[in-house]
Amino acid sequence: MNSPEDHTSPQAPDSDIMLVQRTLAGEQRAFELLVIKYQRRVERLIGRMVRDVDLVPDIAQETFIRAYKALAQFRGDAQFYTWLYRIAVNTAKKQLLELKRDPLIYQSQMRSGEDDETSGPEYEQNVGASDSETPEAVLASKEIAQAVNSALEALPEELRMAITLREMDGLSYEEIAQALECPIGTVRSRIFRAREAISLRIKPMLDRQTGKRW
Repeated sequence: MNSPEDHTSPQAPDSDIMLVQRTLAGEQRAFELLVIKYQRRVERLIGRMVRDVDLVPDIAQETFIRAYKALAQFRGDAQFYTWLYRIAVNTAKKQLLELKRDPLIYQSQMRSGEDDETSGPEYEQNVGASDSETPEAVLASKEIAQAVNSALEALPEELRMAITLREMDGLSYEEIAQALECPIGTVRSRIFRAREAISLRIKPMLDRQTGKRW
């Protein structure tokens, strides 16, 4: 039986570097493992940007294709998923620009994502109800969750991306700065402004529920 020291966590950064090295050495399966490891997180990030569930898989696939082609440029000076997220963000932005060239298509895509059940489960968990709460409390919590998601969607893209990476994906400020290619001070400012904007939107609801706070 291996000791704890002998066990390598699947989340360990050096395991990603090892998989990258194996991929560059010609082992296709190694890159497939990276895709399996990060596909859901990348899709969740993209879903927060394009808001159309039908587009998410295609953009995620394009993200991994771009990552594969650029893999030799990964130097290991940042976490692999931070590097991957930067590619995902840029790929999604490219898609958004293309959608905005046709306003009718863009508006249709935005509306198609409004009722998507993946539009914000993490935020609903943050403000969601426990099993012991009354139906009234459950309804109030759902209303707050919807208000949070509406507030999130109303944010400028740069604020929405920063708060999403922080609150949903749990990235550090340093990792977000690397993913968004901006100074860490800018990241802190964007997250602060995003939280302030969301708080203003949901404060009336929270005031009606003592002890509730996003």
